[in-house]
Amino acid sequence: MKLIFWSSVCIVLLWVCTAPYSVAAEDIEVADCFKTDLAPATRFVACRVAAEAGHADAQYSLGYMYSTGEGVPQDYAEAAVWYRRAAEQGDAQAQFNLGVMYYRDEGVAQDHAEAAGWYRRAAEAGHANAQFNLGYMYNTGEGVAQDYAEAAVWYRRAAEQGHVRAQSSLGGMYYKGEGVPQDYILAYMWFNLAGANGPKKLLEVRDLVAKEMSPAQVAEAQHLSQQWTATHRAGAE
Repeated sequence: MKLIFWSSVCIVLLWVCTAPYSVAAEDIEVADCFKTDLAPATRFVACRVAAEAGHADAQYSLGYMYSTGEGVPQDYAEAAVWYRRAAEQGDAQAQFNLGVMYYRDEGVAQDHAEAAGWYRRAAEAGHANAQFNLGYMYNTGEGVAQDYAEAAVWYRRAAEQGHVRAQSSLGGMYYKGEGVPQDYILAYMWFNLAGANGPKKLLEVRDLVAKEMSPAQVAEAQHLSQQWTATHRAGAE
């Protein structure tokens, strides 16, 4: 009798222990992948099922969970796998993150050319951080042939979205005349905008530029800054 009883218990325990790994895909709520109030482990299971079914947002989320160790042991190589799947479906954030991984040698072999390629895909989709990073790579010649004019193009696209580092970098290019005609008024404007929303030391750089400008030029640069701010504030409303 005891043998029969313990055999029954073992069978029940075996079912309990293995049940979570045999859940049918149709029993998983895909929406649970995106519910931040759920336990990470619960979200991970939902994301994994949805990701394997081809859901791009879930593939990105799964990559992020592997990258950060949320709900699963941290695994950069696995993160790269899922970021790539989402990136190939056009997910700009996944494209950017995959570019970062290639740049930093995380989960994939370091390859600056590959990083630049993924940054470009995200940048063309309007991703401001990718635009800045691509501009930086053209500015330094990492992964691409050095091209100041191309750097200025991508810095400008990010700067127009309010990206502080891009604004200050574009200001520097106007100050030095790299990739764009030297223009202290525009240099002042971009440093002024960057300093208004970023590190205040950028305002000190702006003031150094002002020392090489006439009062009329400074006034014009301030007017351009106010005009840019008003235009972009209106666009955001």
